[in-house]
Amino acid sequence: MLQAVRDSFRLPDLRKRILFTLFIVAVYRLGSFIPVPGVDVQKVQDLFKEVAQAGSIFGLLDVFAGGALSQFAIFALGIMPYITASIIMSLLQVVVPKLEQWSKEGEAGQRKTTYWTRYLTLVLAFVQSIGLTVLFQSQLRLKFALFDRFLIVLTLVAGTVLIMWLGELVTQKGIGNGMSLLITVSILSRFPEALAQTIQTSNPFIGLAVIVMILVIIAAIIVLDTGQRRIPVQYAKRVVGRKIYGGQSTYIPIKINSAGVIPIIFASSVLLFPATLAQFFPGDFFKTLSQMFSTESVVYLSVFGIFIVFFTYFYTSIVFNPVDIADNIKKYGGFIPGVRPGGPTAAYLDRVISRLTLPGALFLAVIALLPSVLFSTLNVPFFKFFGGISLLIIVGVSLETMRQLETQLLMRHYEGFLK
Repeated sequence: MLQAVRDSFRLPDLRKRILFTLFIVAVYRLGSFIPVPGVDVQKVQDLFKEVAQAGSIFGLLDVFAGGALSQFAIFALGIMPYITASIIMSLLQVVVPKLEQWSKEGEAGQRKTTYWTRYLTLVLAFVQSIGLTVLFQSQLRLKFALFDRFLIVLTLVAGTVLIMWLGELVTQKGIGNGMSLLITVSILSRFPEALAQTIQTSNPFIGLAVIVMILVIIAAIIVLDTGQRRIPVQYAKRVVGRKIYGGQSTYIPIKINSAGVIPIIFASSVLLFPATLAQFFPGDFFKTLSQMFSTESVVYLSVFGIFIVFFTYFYTSIVFNPVDIADNIKKYGGFIPGVRPGGPTAAYLDRVISRLTLPGALFLAVIALLPSVLFSTLNVPFFKFFGGISLLIIVGVSLETMRQLETQLLMRHYEGFLK
């Protein structure tokens, strides 16, 4: 492992990518401590502590913003507008033929989708910045003049656009997926605070039990992320001129969880809406709605688990199309042993992915809900900051980043991290 780290810094281009990524991360974290103009930071923090208790919308949003929300910083919106825009574009691919066509055009289609995702992010950032300003005024009892409100909204939108640009720079010139890496850094930034609170409020036995639970959850996430079923594919020999093509065997890797952490992000975004709505409208009905969908309630946890299973199937159907895969296999003279090409192959793949997705979805729901249940029963502060969503994102993004580093090292004939 240490040798692989040394090898990665010996290569000039790889070292440049790693240092560039670290520089962007530092810039991103710096923006989480620069407050928007016209705001008393100490007053915001004092008022925030009163309302951002466990189960409130403020606490959950602050985790994903890396503490920028409690600072009312220029990056207070975090990466959530871009994630929401990406979710909307993914959902629209099912109902809008043009977007579905773009998804099949490769890199050119991806550029078109990214172009519209950016503009949708800008619109969502504008709407969310207005909502956040109103929310801070009403819930945190802060008073802003009209010009101050305009300046705050403009700053928050500019901060979101800057985050989006930084994430794309990391993807292009750094290591890993920029957006995923930035949200992971935001979550990890709360680790020292979570650890300190856990040590102060818990006895040593609970602390040891927390460490064991975390290790078990991380191991389960790794198994979920790397587990796959391999469908064998045989290609017939073809004679083209004087050359013989094909005749080899390969396989189609189908992961237990093809959707990754996307179903959890989808489910969280949907369930945040009732809690957000309740913050804007006073009254008993909306107060009851807010309590019903607090992150500790049984209703929230139950609906959250159901939504995770639903979105796992939904997103898997988007990223894995059995008909297209069956057509491509048939086009290049391949077949699955024991299954006829064409329609029967598509039906077979659909049956396999449906059966494989069910345990993956249930496993994903359990991992996502377990830390929340432990926090509700044991009242361990660590799980207040690092729920199932956070742990899944951290482990998933870390594994993906390690794979990219592994690929870069193996391309240059070095041993990788994963042996």
